[in-house]
Amino acid sequence: MKKFKFSINNNSYDVNLLSFESNKVKLEVNGKPYEVLLDKSGDVSKTPTLVRQSPQTSTDSHKATALTSSPSEKKGSGVIKAPLPGTIIKVFVKEGDTVRSGENLLTWEAMKMENNLSSDREGTVKSVKVKPGDNILEGDVLVEIA
Repeated sequence: MKKFKFSINNNSYDVNLLSFESNKVKLEVNGKPYEVLLDKSGDVSKTPTLVRQSPQTSTDSHKATALTSSPSEKKGSGVIKAPLPGTIIKVFVKEGDTVRSGENLLTWEAMKMENNLSSDREGTVKSVKVKPGDNILEGDVLVEIA
């Protein structure tokens, strides 16, 4: 039994919902029993509807503050950012190394899986911002390439 309080035209009503079957509702209003028939046109679907939000893209307008680079963007010097949060396991490059596009830079654990991060650009490693054991967040700068 569910209890409700209503106020209609400054009058208070204590309503106890006794039963609700099909379109018939039995209730008490201020202690007086009522049986109410509901109009079928107002019938609500019993199947819940799953509403998903559309994926949000980065709203950062400047490419230096974007979480990840655009796939169609021309690659050259710049930074490699973390695509997912996790923990760094291994770093395969050091300052001064020359890297080619597709070369493995580091391995990190995210969602209980080991992931390899490959370079999306060619150049010389200017600095490595992480070491094994570091926790990273999405968008953190990991490697800087000149």
